[in-house]
Amino acid sequence: MTVPEQRDVVQLGESFVGSGVNAAHINTVFGHRNGAAGTAWATALATPSAGHVPFVAVLRPSLPVKPLTLFVTKAAPANDAHGLLIWGPAQAGVAAGVADAIAEGFVPAELTDTHALIAAVWVNPGADDADTVYRNNRTAISEALANGARNLPNLEDVLSARHSPSNPFYTPDTFAKDA
Repeated sequence: MTVPEQRDVVQLGESFVGSGVNAAHINTVFGHRNGAAGTAWATALATPSAGHVPFVAVLRPSLPVKPLTLFVTKAAPANDAHGLLIWGPAQAGVAAGVADAIAEGFVPAELTDTHALIAAVWVNPGADDADTVYRNNRTAISEALANGARNLPNLEDVLSARHSPSNPFYTPDTFAKDA
């Protein structure tokens, strides 16, 4: 993998893993701490909003994963159980998955002290299985970082899918191109 030389190079990634209420959907922003990603990281940490309090993902208390990873929840905690799934298994999965991405070479080890990572993480308020939430988030963050490192998706895949868009929450009955 080529190490970016420009401080403003930002790598973006996405992954959706699993199905049902325990699925994980993660978006990543990875870049130099002294560039746009670092500015976004610090700004997000310093400006929490109601129900969306970014925090640094840890492998265990006082051991943050590197690169320092800002966990940003896409869904405000709906109740105590949902909050525990966010702070517990989803966070643990994200931290472990980032370490997996380093071990697999999708995040070069030499960038772990100079770069920052933002992980926008969806935990469904209806999630009900901590172990599945953990596994899906661990896989999703690692895949999102791998996808970002590989500049995926390919444009050809995007263009071929435009006639049949679908996601876990909606699939159109027919294709209707805007006039």
